[in-house]
Amino acid sequence: MSKPLLQRTPLLTGADPEAKRREIRAYFHATLDAYERLFDVLADDEAYYVKPIPLRHPLIFYYGHTAVFFVNKLILAGLLEQRIDPRLESLLAVGVDEMSWDDLNDTHYDWPTVEAVRAYRLRMRSVVDDLIGKLPLTLPIQWESPWWPILMGIEHERIHLETSSVLIRQHQLKHVRPHPAWAPCPLRGAAPENALVEVPAGRVALGKGSSDLPHYGWDNEYGRHNADVASFLASRQLVSNAEFLAFVEAGGYADERYWDEEGQAWRRYAGAVHPSFWVSDGASWRLRLMLEEVAMPWDWPAEVNCHEARAYCAWQARELGRPVRLPSEDEWHRLHEVSGLSGVPPDRPANASLHLDHWASPCPVTTFRQGDFYDVVGNVWQWTDTPIYPFEGFRVHALYDDFSTPTFDGRHNLMLGGSWISCGNESLPGARYAFRRHFFQHAGFRYVVGERPVAAPASRYETDQLLSEYAEFHYGDEYFGVPNFPRALAEHAIRAMGDRPCRRALDLGCAAGRATFELARRFDAVTGIDFSARFIGLGVQMAAQGVLRYTLSDEGELVSYHERRLADLGLEAVRGEVGFFQGDACNLKPVFASYDLILAANLIDRLYSPRKFLAGVHERLTPGGLLVIASPYTWLAEHTAREEWLGGYKKDGESYTTLDGLKAALGTHFRPIGEPMDMPFVIRETRRKFQHTLSEVTVWERRA
Repeated sequence: MSKPLLQRTPLLTGADPEAKRREIRAYFHATLDAYERLFDVLADDEAYYVKPIPLRHPLIFYYGHTAVFFVNKLILAGLLEQRIDPRLESLLAVGVDEMSWDDLNDTHYDWPTVEAVRAYRLRMRSVVDDLIGKLPLTLPIQWESPWWPILMGIEHERIHLETSSVLIRQHQLKHVRPHPAWAPCPLRGAAPENALVEVPAGRVALGKGSSDLPHYGWDNEYGRHNADVASFLASRQLVSNAEFLAFVEAGGYADERYWDEEGQAWRRYAGAVHPSFWVSDGASWRLRLMLEEVAMPWDWPAEVNCHEARAYCAWQARELGRPVRLPSEDEWHRLHEVSGLSGVPPDRPANASLHLDHWASPCPVTTFRQGDFYDVVGNVWQWTDTPIYPFEGFRVHALYDDFSTPTFDGRHNLMLGGSWISCGNESLPGARYAFRRHFFQHAGFRYVVGERPVAAPASRYETDQLLSEYAEFHYGDEYFGVPNFPRALAEHAIRAMGDRPCRRALDLGCAAGRATFELARRFDAVTGIDFSARFIGLGVQMAAQGVLRYTLSDEGELVSYHERRLADLGLEAVRGEVGFFQGDACNLKPVFASYDLILAANLIDRLYSPRKFLAGVHERLTPGGLLVIASPYTWLAEHTAREEWLGGYKKDGESYTTLDGLKAALGTHFRPIGEPMDMPFVIRETRRKFQHTLSEVTVWERRA
């Protein structure tokens, strides 16, 4: 009896909307079923709460994270009006990857029970199923379609199907158990000889446009990149465990000549002397699979991180006297073209260990022939030598602004080709996934021989117009005699504190973080929180490096280059007193409390529920603490539903201002301090175009 196929990612085109609705509904449920089936391999509830590795959350987080992702994105898109469980939707929202602004301190988390998360998943399934059933559907589905966040949630869950399987593989064996749905490949034998095969020169055209939407894609897949690729030699097969053993036995892990500076630092930190999933008893080698250890299958691909793959290539280059290295992204796509591959078929198993069509493990490196090569796609991901970067014309999707941008840092290398568990979007040749070079996935490599190609474009994101404008707004020049707004606002808040205790402050809606640093001149510790990971990244970089570099638009295609340093602003001494976090002001984690000051700068008229924020903000202040609100009161329905506006409309036939609304919303728990004042600010757009705005500043004292 053949194994049933896991449904493929749907086409976004078609002539029958109701048939497409049924297909997406089936895709949704099949994805959730597969994800929940993965967690059936955990031996007991304890396995959900013991971290497989120190730098990631325990599995209970990931079990619930994909479900709250659905709800949070649908709320953000305006497709759901009510949350299912606000506490879980905050606790399980952020912290997937090892990001510098994420807090993995265990004392900050009161994890829910397994049963509570299981019940939440059932409720989410019912809510989304109901939405799928009634949401109007027009084909084709495009970025702006209300169906895009539904597909985003499904594909996000398929990503975590794979990343969670890696964490389970890193768990102690006592926490997992064999499962018939996750049986490994039984095939193994002597390792085959590898060989180099020529790939002829050619041109690759990567990326797609916003109307080029056969399947769902993540933002980094959009834009355009064209390149001429010189001929090169590529290994016919992925590097096998037997091939990699020669590197281990030659002392490759101890020889610093084969490791770059970053690789050496990882090797020393990890104490690595062989691949992470290899197990030695002193006499023989075994391989840790997801749910068991087996005698080493020498003809399976070696699964290593990017540092290990690079070191192996450096060793081979020295042994052979030839330029051996990892392929570039362009070279991998050229290899894919000459192999004649056409994607995962919808109705039969792939000619690749891909999409869970075959086994729940790697398989021998000569099992699936694809043209003159094996495993161009499938079996395990393949590391490339290319740090991920945005294609020309890249733009961020508003519903998930931190999917790609945090990886545009030169430290995340692309992996291509997919693995045995890569499903949905991951299985498409245009998928672009990147991980830190020390991370472990189901990833191996093939090597190439040839002169190193031109380096990929710089991946730093300082050229983004909005980020650059805010970097200048916070840390740059003053214009037309108007003082720097974040600094002036922080100084105003500090003066308002008078002789009150100044222990902890919260800069809520901190954007690029200048006020966060300025408040640290007076406060012992300052927290900066913003909804946008892109803005948070600027503050994080300033705190970590003390410098920001960015370009500003002058006119047309002409730009100017700028460098700003904390030391030049007199803020170098406070770098250690600030911390930056991503968060939703309307649904903050409980840990963000007990502040003596909360500064909300130009925030309330950009919240989806300012009334909810104001109703609970007193709980995060100490008695007698101050809330400082600054806003130009620019109410727009695209940010805040009309019924949520605090003012700016007629009420009972009379003008009702936002200040009136603030007094009504805050009156129970606060009393106003002093009179409102106008504070101007200027944002530079080009050398000759500026925004000049007045923000009204009010100060409120929490009643004792």
